[in-house]
Amino acid sequence: MPARRIGVFGGTFDPPHLGHLVAAGEAAYRCRLDEVVFVPTGDPWQKQHRNVTEAAARLEMTRAAVDSDPLFRVSTCDVDREGPTYAVDTVADVRAEYDEDVDLYFVIGADSLENLYTWHRVEELIKAVKFIALNRPGHSRRGVDTSFGVDVEFIDMPAVDISSTECRERVRAGEPIRYLVTDRVAAYIHRHALYRD
Repeated sequence: MPARRIGVFGGTFDPPHLGHLVAAGEAAYRCRLDEVVFVPTGDPWQKQHRNVTEAAARLEMTRAAVDSDPLFRVSTCDVDREGPTYAVDTVADVRAEYDEDVDLYFVIGADSLENLYTWHRVEELIKAVKFIALNRPGHSRRGVDTSFGVDVEFIDMPAVDISSTECRERVRAGEPIRYLVTDRVAAYIHRHALYRD
């Protein structure tokens, strides 16, 4: 019996929005994934330049965003681990959550592949997973260097132009975020007064 195909979708998810769900769903469909694991970062080392919402809140919002889809689940491994969040540790921890052999596919924006070689212990990472690179509108895969051994499948993602930054800015400005995030995420943001000055 072939190993189950598991997508690992890490991110800050501050907040998780419909673009994240579309990306995960498209990756699952195009690459025949059996499950997509959303992994909110604990201490995102690449986001030191801004204040990131408390991990527990981002975790709860991510659960609220995905809990209605049986194809998706949330892992707490990065939130539970102390110290900076690195993809190589995320992958090892997600693999340990399964009792059987699984094939892991790391879901990433194609633009992020351009600096993959700078990632922490990248040699270990590219041996542990295959990559699914989401080709975002307006981004060309021609600038991506895969010569250092990365196994990557590029897929074209539907044009969903939503960002977490835009969601936070709209909340701060008192503008609606309905149809940008799920209703449960919007309710959580409102209930906890997130992203307000």
